[in-house]
Amino acid sequence: MQSARFHYILKDIMSKTLKDTINLISPLSEGEIVEGRIIGFGRSALYIDLSPRGTAVVYGREFYDVKNALKGLEIGDRIAGEIIIAENEEGYPEMSIRRGFRQKIWEDLAEKKESGETIEVRVAGANKGGLIVKIEDIQAFLPASQLSFEHFPRVEDADKNKILSKLEDLVGQTLKVKVLDIDQKEEKLILSEKLEEMEKTKETLKKYQKGDLVEGEITGLADFGAFIRFGVNNLEGLIHISELDWGLVKHPSDIVKVGQKVKARIVDIGRDGRVSLSLKMAQAPKKEIAKAKETAHPRADEKKEASKKVTASQKTTKKAKSKDESAS
Repeated sequence: MQSARFHYILKDIMSKTLKDTINLISPLSEGEIVEGRIIGFGRSALYIDLSPRGTAVVYGREFYDVKNALKGLEIGDRIAGEIIIAENEEGYPEMSIRRGFRQKIWEDLAEKKESGETIEVRVAGANKGGLIVKIEDIQAFLPASQLSFEHFPRVEDADKNKILSKLEDLVGQTLKVKVLDIDQKEEKLILSEKLEEMEKTKETLKKYQKGDLVEGEITGLADFGAFIRFGVNNLEGLIHISELDWGLVKHPSDIVKVGQKVKARIVDIGRDGRVSLSLKMAQAPKKEIAKAKETAHPRADEKKEASKKVTASQKTTKKAKSKDESAS
């Protein structure tokens, strides 16, 4: 009898506990941020366990917007999202995981910046300043100044429309880049193709030093100088307009043409892998310097000769004066 009474009391306690637990589980509401565990993939849906609050579904457009990113996930992985419908016609709460995915993408990109990992991106558009790319649904910018030598828009007259045309030719192409700058709060993501190229360039540049004479081909012209490709691995450098000739150069096209084979001397190798070269330093610079000095100033021996002539003239004058004084 005591046993039956004990079971009755225990059953009453458990019933009250269950009711209290159910009351503590608040219903899901639209706009609420939740986190759960992936329990299933459908052809057009993703199922997420939100225990003890039930199972949510990512469905329709919300599913297709993140379909590519889902390829890296497995059953059991945890993911966060936003409740957009508290209960649909099938009785499921519907979720949007774009926000959660965006956060994960930002975190992955920050890690890639720290590690220096290379990523592949597809060019979606272009403007006069550079290229626009998308990583999932995050827009990034690849400035023209951060393009590789191969893709840098070389325009002789620096015409912005011509630069844009060159950049538009890259739309649709896949480029290898690295993260240059990232700021999630500002929604800023800057990429660099040059950083990816730099590591290979630095390794090759170890074979060269300042003063080396190289042979290469002029690959492009700009108002500020000429681009030259040289070496076995097609290194690229810049010959500044002031290094094209010993005289005054109005425009690089007055000295060199695209496709022209030239010899140039390396004058600087920067830490960033940029190579500066000189065309004039490869053209018997001592002789040119001597000529330049002669034009500006008389040579030392000429000065001495002139001085001797003046001295001889002065002596002759003095002798003539002495003779005149003796005669008188």
